[in-house]
Amino acid sequence: MQTRFLRLPEVKERTGLSRSTIYDMISKGLFPRQIKLGIKAVGWVEEAIENWIIAKINSIRLTEKVDQ
Repeated sequence: MQTRFLRLPEVKERTGLSRSTIYDMISKGLFPRQIKLGIKAVGWVEEAIENWIIAKINSIRLTEKVDQ
């Protein structure tokens, strides 16, 4: 897979999270940090976001199994 940076609108779309939630989770160490791309631009490594989504899904599935 080729490394790609995602800008905030795409990160929001993929995760379903709001801007404020994303930055709050970053400050708590619960979400991948953004990378400075330029003076006024940041992006997230696509693979880091995909890994976070997969981990979140796995966590939910594990919780559902424990609750059964």
